[in-house]
Amino acid sequence: MKTEFFSNISHELRTPLNVILGSVQLIETYSKDSAYCENQGRVIKNVTIMKQNCYRLLRLVNNLIDITKIDALAFEVHLKNCDIVRIVEEITLSVSNYIENKGIHLIFDTDIEEKIVACDDEKIERIMLNLLSNAVKFTPKEGTILVNIHHDKDHLYIDVKDSGKGIPPEKLQEVFERLCQVTDLFSRHHEGSGIGLSLVKALVEMHGGKISAESELEKGSTFTIQLPTRVVEENWQLNPPAKQDHVERINVEFSDIYSVG
Repeated sequence: MKTEFFSNISHELRTPLNVILGSVQLIETYSKDSAYCENQGRVIKNVTIMKQNCYRLLRLVNNLIDITKIDALAFEVHLKNCDIVRIVEEITLSVSNYIENKGIHLIFDTDIEEKIVACDDEKIERIMLNLLSNAVKFTPKEGTILVNIHHDKDHLYIDVKDSGKGIPPEKLQEVFERLCQVTDLFSRHHEGSGIGLSLVKALVEMHGGKISAESELEKGSTFTIQLPTRVVEENWQLNPPAKQDHVERINVEFSDIYSVG
């Protein structure tokens, strides 16, 4: 009953939120034309703030919907054989401008040219965007975020490593618990719902994988995704991440750390 209630209220929240966001985007379009707007700079600034907070709310609502679906065993992953290296590389490069605008160095590194595994490319995108946005939150200017892919006989590993604040050892296993906020360990400068990493863990496990974290205070953290190198029975083709609404998804996932505009 509680799961159904949260699912219903989450959907009810998303509908007016999308209407508000659409209206804000329309205002933004008109405000860029000086003929329609006398105080153009001030309007654009405030519209940007409104839009960013709409994205933050949308991210929270999307996470709530997904969590309630997972609790109700109604959440699905659609596995197909994809080049996981290409998927992760394209996702990483697609946010390079966002991250570099924060003064942070982003590196993608792998010795693997191609690796076909069964995965849901949209869910992999969600996982990677969440891990990258978390890395940015805790990495200082001139710091580094490294995305590395390596593998053994049975598994493929994706590391997201940052040179940020790190996580206390006694708190490390709590980061994947629902409602746990790593920001509580330091300050409230970066707000969060505490849902993101628990959702990432659930999505990884739905792929038959695992996620783990290693960290050292003042030196940074590494989140490692372990996926089985299996394929599914199908007439497969190499599938890059879906391009539709890709920028929108970045804006949603990065809304806590980046002023969209």
